[in-house]
Amino acid sequence: MTTLFDLADASAATPAARPGDRPLVIGADLSLKSTGLGSADWTDAVRTKDSMRGHPRLAFLIQEIGSFLRNADLVVLEGASFGHAGLGGHEELAGLRIMVQHWLWRREIPYAIVPPSSLKLFFTGYGAASKATMRAAAEQHYGRTFEGPAAGDECDGFALAAAGYAWLGHPLAEVPERQVEALAGCQWPDREAVAA
Repeated sequence: MTTLFDLADASAATPAARPGDRPLVIGADLSLKSTGLGSADWTDAVRTKDSMRGHPRLAFLIQEIGSFLRNADLVVLEGASFGHAGLGGHEELAGLRIMVQHWLWRREIPYAIVPPSSLKLFFTGYGAASKATMRAAAEQHYGRTFEGPAAGDECDGFALAAAGYAWLGHPLAEVPERQVEALAGCQWPDREAVAA
């Protein structure tokens, strides 16, 4: 079983090949129940059963999420949402965020943290956009549709990747300058650390 501190991964969910010289940017909307992941050409979700809790759930999530992130040149994580009062599992979710960041750090994979309001402003032009508005923006501006039980999570993963590509100068679609400016206040790594 792969653990948090193993540097070799047994599975390879993410393709290593990239079109042209575009780096592989992967967005991750971390969640204890349904983590949305996405890049320019794909999206997916890591879901857990309701009965899974505590350390077994965290171990499973790190292993599965890591299988997607292991070939990334840049990972863009959604920051914490402080507006959800009484969020169940808050401590465990905070732990997952730190564990994923540490997993990336151990592998020298650069990562960024984008607050939810900045992501929504970048992707839709409205900092308090709903999941439905995010999906509508994906379809209208990027030609992507998201359906099924993890549609909103996968859309968020794709939006995070789109933000990373825009920050690197490889935008997936034309975005108004006002929306691109929403990325300025995010936590980005040194550009030189992102391999092309």
